[in-house]
Amino acid sequence: MSTQADNRALLRTLGIHKPIIQAPMAGVTTPALAAAVSNAGGLGSLGVAAMNAENARRAIHQTRELTTKPFNINVFCHRPATPDAAVERAWLDWLEPVFRQYGATPPQALSEIYTSFVVDTAMQAMLLAEKPAVVSFHFGLPPDAVIAQLKHAGIRLLASATNLDEAAAAVEAGVDAIVAQGIEAGGHRGIFDTTGRDERLGTFALTRLLVSEFDVPVIAAGGIMDGAGIAAALALGAQAAQMGTAFVACPETSIDDAYRSALLSDAARSTTFTSAISGRLARSIVNRFTALGEDPQAPRTPSYPITYDAGKALNAAAKAKGEFGYGAQWAGQAAPLARSLPAGELIAQLERETRESIERLQSVWN
Repeated sequence: MSTQADNRALLRTLGIHKPIIQAPMAGVTTPALAAAVSNAGGLGSLGVAAMNAENARRAIHQTRELTTKPFNINVFCHRPATPDAAVERAWLDWLEPVFRQYGATPPQALSEIYTSFVVDTAMQAMLLAEKPAVVSFHFGLPPDAVIAQLKHAGIRLLASATNLDEAAAAVEAGVDAIVAQGIEAGGHRGIFDTTGRDERLGTFALTRLLVSEFDVPVIAAGGIMDGAGIAAALALGAQAAQMGTAFVACPETSIDDAYRSALLSDAARSTTFTSAISGRLARSIVNRFTALGEDPQAPRTPSYPITYDAGKALNAAAKAKGEFGYGAQWAGQAAPLARSLPAGELIAQLERETRESIERLQSVWN
């Protein structure tokens, strides 16, 4: 059985010298953000799920130009989409009046705009060639043979889990650490089987369950925005905290001004789950698109990521007319605590807050 000291040593091999991991957030992260976090002693991450293999390779090279430290590459391991022409047609017909409001028409047809890593042999080959220090999986796991190849290449592996069964599958597959994604987290829910029951465990409960059940390091994720949250995660037995929304407002991200303004305004007080934007449940700031998805007359969304093809087209059409309420403004439940600081400064602030929080806890017992 591994010990806490063993787990800390393992995390150091992942490049984590401070217990902070920047969540990969596909479409938000940039080489500049990942490098800044890693240079500051945390583990920076790049979400490449929306990229093809060559674009992902280019992003890895750009990040390596900015840091010599390890960083994480995140991929999506969802079940490949199941096209359904009738469902897709009904969804496009539903969106047509909204497109019309912005002088546009919906696409004639929808496509699977992202390839799951499970079947993306080009991405698999690229990672084996580039050998990033860390690769993390979301939505599930790739085939055993792919995991074996990545491990043989010396790559450390993380996998998100939303319940005990998913964590057990990840440990059995040989991952080096589990990311415990609580229901509070922003962005896409990492549940493996979207047709099954989601236990919707909170970060605290899930972290304690995984720490108690498994010997591998556990990384708490969901609703952690400051040093007090990091200290709480460490007290629960986590080896690190993964933070996504906390970094979204950093100037190094690629978000547009509307997303940044929403995150730093009272709008961040209200988040909700929606599948209308991408076809898969994700937590977003409440906006025009989430409201559209909550309409009781809305038809069933197409399979992920086919729905995203329509979502991106509608967002582009609306933005062209000055309306920014149809974006994927992913944010966790504690989004009002977001700060707009350069990533390196944010890491330093988080470290100070964590130490202060631990000192306060210690004083309670003295």
